[in-house]
Amino acid sequence: MKNTADSQSLDKPYTTALQRIFEEQIVFNSVIGLKVTAITADLVSGTIAMQPKLIGHFSHQRLHGGVISAGLDAMGGLAIMARLGQRHQDDSLEARTHRFNRLGTIDLRIDYLRPAVGEQFVLTAETIRLGSRVGTAQMRFMGSDNQLLAIGTGAYIVS
Repeated sequence: MKNTADSQSLDKPYTTALQRIFEEQIVFNSVIGLKVTAITADLVSGTIAMQPKLIGHFSHQRLHGGVISAGLDAMGGLAIMARLGQRHQDDSLEARTHRFNRLGTIDLRIDYLRPAVGEQFVLTAETIRLGSRVGTAQMRFMGSDNQLLAIGTGAYIVS
């Protein structure tokens, strides 16, 4: 995971715990190969490498739309958790990571803009609004050439 100047607002034990949750403990994220590359309070990013088991259209070797949707949903949730960690930075690590137990997707919209063909994909997400009960995130799914392939907006219950 990269360290950036923005990550000063989040401590290393918290970002490490979030990375473990989103890469390992959410088993489906592990199945699709989601790797978290950066976590800051303002932006999170990750990658998914193309694998034969993720192909949705075998004639064109396109990534399955469900992988795109699941990846963007995970990144949206991660962005919300990062912002929650910043908001509650005076709480213990256990208390902050325990907030994940209340996180849930309540609305998700994905717009598929171009076919996802390639060897690696980059996902980013940022929190747009974080209220006391609901958080909203915007997500982007790009090819390795930075071409925008899909965008998403998600609403997440946080209480």
